[in-house]
This record gives sequence, structure tokens and C-alpha cells, in this order.
Amino acid sequence: MEPVTLPTDRLVLRTVGPDDTEAVYAAAQDPDLQRWISQFPSPYLREHAESFTGQTVPDGWANDSMYTFGVFLPEGELAGMLGITMRALGVGEVGFWAVKEHRGRGYITEATLAAARWAFLALSVDRLEWRAEVGNGPSRAVAERAGFTVEGTLRSAINNKGVRRDCWLGSLLPSDLGLPSTAPYLPART
Repeated sequence: MEPVTLPTDRLVLRTVGPDDTEAVYAAAQDPDLQRWISQFPSPYLREHAESFTGQTVPDGWANDSMYTFGVFLPEGELAGMLGITMRALGVGEVGFWAVKEHRGRGYITEATLAAARWAFLALSVDRLEWRAEVGNGPSRAVAERAGFTVEGTLRSAINNKGVRRDCWLGSLLPSDLGLPSTAPYLPART
């Protein structure tokens, strides 16, 4: 799929490329990001940012495995990053982070909702999952504000820099946003 741009009331979600390498590198120096984002090497070097913007992001779009959006303010400043990784037929997993200076403003929640709507409508996703290491309260807060239902804790489900850790799991369905699913959903009776 060709990369798309998603505008919101306050943001522009677009793919990132080599011109964004410096902004990604600068944001990734934040110790909180290096602590909680299992895919972030620590230390995070310039070559990691170059590989991410120059290869990982375009390859994900090209092979329809991961759709990565930079979360930008209208004037072009990077506020965060969001990606949807395809896990199985009709199931995607969202991951996100915010630049330290832009946390607490609702940008990532807004971006998550825009990307979720796009995934449900354009990718025919029927279930969007969110996972975060237990203890990553800011990530959980974003997911809950975006409407995700936290379904539980998975033991030893994340490998963060060689250490197995428990993670929270949540889901968002098209019906949670008033959108149709591609297949009927019959919830279990409790």
C-alpha cells in the first residue's frame, strides 16, 4: 500500500522518511522511551534513526506489514509516532509514543483514534490490539482514553532488551467507534 496522510483537528499523521531522521533521533534520546519501548535500542544511536526512517518505515508500507505514521503538529514539528502492525487476518496491533515536550496534550489519543478509524475502514481490521509492559501507565491511559478495553495481563509476553516481562492487553473494535465490522461478531454470554 502507498503511504497515506491522515489529518485530524490538531495534527497531521504522515509517514516518516530521511528528512525526519534528526527529529526521531532527538526524541529517542528520552530515557523514558528507551525504558518502555521494547523496540528501542539503548543507547539509541543516529544509525538506528536512519534505519528506521530510511528502511523500516518504507518497507512496512511496501509489504503491508506495518503502517507507521509520524504524528506532526500543523507547523511540522514531530509530536510522536504511531504504528499499526498487522498480526493476523483482520487483527492489527497499535503502538505509539510521544515526544517528551508534547506529552499530556491528548495528541497521541487523537492520533490513535484517527489511525484506528483508518485501519477499520481502509484495512478491514476487525480487532485492533494494544499492548504495553505492566507499569507503563501513560501508555495505558492513552489506550483507555481512545476507547480500548483492557482485557488482562499476559505473563512473560514482552521481551524488553533481553528481559521477559508481563504486559497489559487491550482491544478496540470497529463497533466501539460506531463503525461496521467486516464479519459479524457474536460476544460470549457471561
